[in-house]
Amino acid sequence: MSDHSHTPELKSDFFDGRKANSLAAIFGGVGVAALIISLFLGLYTGEDLSFRQLSFSWLFAVVYFFAIACGALFWTFVHYATDAEWSVVVRRQLENLGTVMPVLCAFFFAGIIFFAPYLFKWWTIPPGADELLDKKIAYLNPSFFLGRAVFYFVALSLLGIFIRRNSIKQDIDGHPAYTVRNRVLSFIGIPAVGLSLTFAAVDWLMSLDFHWFSTMWGVYIFAGGVGGAMGTLVLLVTWLRSNGHLKGVTIEHYHIMGKLMLAFCVFWAYIGYSQYMLIWYANMPEETVYFIRRNTETWWYLSLALVIFRFFLPFPVLLFQATKKNPKWLCLVAAWLLIMQALDLYIVIMPMLHVKGVDFTFLDVTCFVAVGGIVAAYFLWRLPKTNLFPARDPRLPESLRLTN
Repeated sequence: MSDHSHTPELKSDFFDGRKANSLAAIFGGVGVAALIISLFLGLYTGEDLSFRQLSFSWLFAVVYFFAIACGALFWTFVHYATDAEWSVVVRRQLENLGTVMPVLCAFFFAGIIFFAPYLFKWWTIPPGADELLDKKIAYLNPSFFLGRAVFYFVALSLLGIFIRRNSIKQDIDGHPAYTVRNRVLSFIGIPAVGLSLTFAAVDWLMSLDFHWFSTMWGVYIFAGGVGGAMGTLVLLVTWLRSNGHLKGVTIEHYHIMGKLMLAFCVFWAYIGYSQYMLIWYANMPEETVYFIRRNTETWWYLSLALVIFRFFLPFPVLLFQATKKNPKWLCLVAAWLLIMQALDLYIVIMPMLHVKGVDFTFLDVTCFVAVGGIVAAYFLWRLPKTNLFPARDPRLPESLRLTN
């Protein structure tokens, strides 16, 4: 709800272009250096094992940032679809996060050209060699796989670009028609994000073992990505405030962001437990193989750590209102959940390469830094080009007067 007794006023708020460009150069330089190191480490031995490690490390990095970008788009679409007030003052940063999708598209397709045969066993299996694959061949074939990926990236990129463009145009004249247009786009965007992230999770992660399947898989990946996007927003808003920007963001906004982080912490745990319980209860070999692989050898320790530190540790901390209204504490929890999101995806992807147990390599770090550094550089390069908040959004006064 909002308190209408007083309306704070905010002037235009632009991030310093020189500082942004300097930061972009640093992140971009680190990202490019990490990319060169990754390629060197993956290629210099000429062995298939090194190239396979590069392939899996690359997939881990791309999927991590793709899920967060999808989460940012989801929150943007939900804002418009529900005509939310509270999120107006922080919404521009969600719009900015969503528009990194073209960079991730370039990373994905540049890698998939070389890495697909090393990632997906079904990619090179001829017809008739595997009975189960023959039944799935209409869906699991390289042409359709690439076509679906093109659709995911094109649809999400265009929706993110159009909704941000309308929001920026509204900064000029404040016309409410732009809000109406973005609301219409959001009714398309919400199912587009849900379907794209779900099918991408099936295509890029579940098909690493094409014999296995789970009907809850898409929702599980969705929960982690959307929760990660809210944590990223908390860190980003706090960084901008520490640099003297976004003065309209108050403890009340942190309170709501904290509540949403709590909600998706619980939602992730609920979906993860439900998937585990249903597969355990059914006890079907084609389903249980996923957890058998991740609950044996040293993978068991990481799986146990994920359950404890991804839910049982942050859940009670986020329950307290004092945590959600303390930016420093909330940032610590947000950073922790983002680390746990990385651990989650690592456990999803890497056991398909290291069947005998955890084998953490330097390539896991360099690929992550390469993708993350270049994505961050692109984000920072675009950051000073627009106002840091929607300056003439009709709902801005209500957002500034927010009370819980």
